Amino acid sequence: MKPRRRYHAPVIYYFEAVYRLGSIREAARSLHIASSAVSRQIQNLESDLGVQLFERLPKGLILTAAGESFAQHVRIVLQDTERVFSELEALQGLQRGHIEIISVEGPTVDLLPELIQRFKLRYPNVSVGISVSGSKSIPNEIIEGRADIGLVFDLQRNKELQQVQVGNFKFGAVVAPDHPLSEKNALSYEDCLPFPLILSKSQLSIHQQLLTLKERVSTKSSIIESSSVQLSRKFALKGMGIAFQTRIGIEEDILEGRLKHIPINNPSTIFSELGLYVRAHRSLPVAVDFLVREISHAIEQLTLEDSAANLASG
Repeated sequence: MKPRRRYHAPVIYYFEAVYRLGSIREAARSLHIASSAVSRQIQNLESDLGVQLFERLPKGLILTAAGESFAQHVRIVLQDTERVFSELEALQGLQRGHIEIISVEGPTVDLLPELIQRFKLRYPNVSVGISVSGSKSIPNEIIEGRADIGLVFDLQRNKELQQVQVGNFKFGAVVAPDHPLSEKNALSYEDCLPFPLILSKSQLSIHQQLLTLKERVSTKSSIIESSSVQLSRKFALKGMGIAFQTRIGIEEDILEGRLKHIPINNPSTIFSELGLYVRAHRSLPVAVDFLVREISHAIEQLTLEDSAANLASG
């Protein structure tokens, strides 16, 4: 959770904690105050606004329509406050704060570690949090202010998100060097069917790319299904079958010859889109803006490298 510097009225922070945690008791615990104080502040806020912000249910509190509207305002206010503090600290030669990143698994293997290492050299006092999640849950984390930056494959357009950068990467089969298909320059799904397959579960965006293949798989086929890109990679390294993904997340394995990535043509080349996202209309704090630009540049470079690698193999 991002550390909060207090600048606004306490009720703003109380409200934010309650809607984020769904409980007055949990909110009070996170704020280190009595539950009665939080409850009283929320009741006073609802009285002042003349609307009910929360629906009280046996399992906790959820936002009403009015509460959703107010929560959106609170998210903007708190994030803009962080930006102001960031700019004031930059003027004083200080760089402090926190950045929260949420990403699908692939970019956390090679892309993000290198970028975070460089970022920390420039901003040593800015803490960084990184969460790995499936594509479906990432947009809401950014929109609701729990994450500053998101990296996700094949995300549908959302007016509440700004796509800062996008890279199109060839989707392909991933095999060990001694696999019978490893010397091919391109493959169709039909080419893969006779061999054991390592497929993705529905939590991963890759699952959508593989629906056509799954429709053709025989009941006699050897199948492993995983919700982890890294677990699928491990299976491929052990020669247990053909995995499917872009080069993102296996760059080092390809470079050192541990795995081969072979583009899928079905019948034309299949691309997977890696997008970099922030909340729409948000003015980014200085350190967040720097990291966003670094990630954006890295995605652009990786896209060029992906194109060059496939031209060379073709």
